[in-house]
Amino acid sequence: LLEHPAVTEVFYPGLEKHQGYEIQCKQASGFSGMVSFRIRTAEQVAPFLQNLRLISYAESLGGVESLCTYPATQTHADIPLEIREKVGVCDRLLRLSVGIEHPDDLIADLQAALDESEKTGGRG
Repeated sequence: LLEHPAVTEVFYPGLEKHQGYEIQCKQASGFSGMVSFRIRTAEQVAPFLQNLRLISYAESLGGVESLCTYPATQTHADIPLEIREKVGVCDRLLRLSVGIEHPDDLIADLQAALDESEKTGGRG
């Protein structure tokens, strides 16, 4: 995600540059499978989600399979826009719960969906 041009930010406490990295290291023995990231434009969200093949688009992130949510229209949809944006839940934010699939397969799925989002929605 950090290397793809469609992605502008990655939020994961397992990254040394993340503001919560030191706290995570002090309080836990490892890192979670939860990752949030922003893509370049809101127009890329739909093509990205539509082109995921292995990762499922879902409302809930609780499962053994990899799941992706779009908080702006799902979990945080009832929160007023100005409050959502103030806390960082913008229309470019996606959340990923990494499951038990092989990492190479997940990376390939994300790469393909991001590449397609660049072609069809990245003109914003």
